[in-house]
Amino acid sequence: MATRTTLDRGKCTAVLLCEFTKLRTVRSTAWTLFTACAVTVLLALCFSLLSRYATGQLASQESAGIAEDPVFTSFAGMVLGQLAMIVFGVLAVSGEYSSGLISTSLQAVPRRGLLLGCKAAVVGGAALVTGLVTSFTSYAVGQAALGPHGTSLAEPGVLRAVFGAGLYMALLAVFAMGAATVLRSSLLALGLLMPFFFLVSPLLGSLPKTKAVAQYLPDAAGMRIAQVEELPGALGPWSGLGVLVLWTAAALVGGVVALRSRDAR
Repeated sequence: MATRTTLDRGKCTAVLLCEFTKLRTVRSTAWTLFTACAVTVLLALCFSLLSRYATGQLASQESAGIAEDPVFTSFAGMVLGQLAMIVFGVLAVSGEYSSGLISTSLQAVPRRGLLLGCKAAVVGGAALVTGLVTSFTSYAVGQAALGPHGTSLAEPGVLRAVFGAGLYMALLAVFAMGAATVLRSSLLALGLLMPFFFLVSPLLGSLPKTKAVAQYLPDAAGMRIAQVEELPGALGPWSGLGVLVLWTAAALVGGVVALRSRDAR
């Protein structure tokens, strides 16, 4: 039993190293992560400067609502940054199907659940590091731009929101990876996910009749962890993150089912 456990751990380590090598040697994934970070930080600076300027131009009683959640103001660029994370998650899988490498991967690792689990761990790890660097940098840049209207990490809920923003981006990348495993096509996956996150979800969230349901969508629910301000009738930070975790788990389960029920073509 001990020997078998050691062999399983060794194989898992080997698969993890293989998946890390595949991810590291593809230039598009590295550039996508860099784009996610750069776009988010740049837009954080722009929105924070605009918010500070608007606050300075208005009377104090009129501008009070602008900086109610200065932390979330720093994450304004995440609207576009999350799209880059979705692209990263899709490319991490779809590239193997387009190149035919998936056949070699499945021959080397017949246990398809192990293959997808290791891939999710590598993709999630890379996305988490990038997400945390992005969130803490965006926070630092945004608060510096907000000046006297900013806040500090010592304030209640701020550290949780900053750390949670990075975790949100990582989970979104893994969710996109699972969805791409089911669809097996980058064009199809991006053609469905990008309009959904950029158009459909915000639209449903803005309509009174669908707002209550829209808060359970992956992006709307997960983004609650990055907000300090409590909203009446909305999901809490951790319950919202829990909803995103469920979406991510469902996408991965769907990916495992798809891998086991179909061939590599």
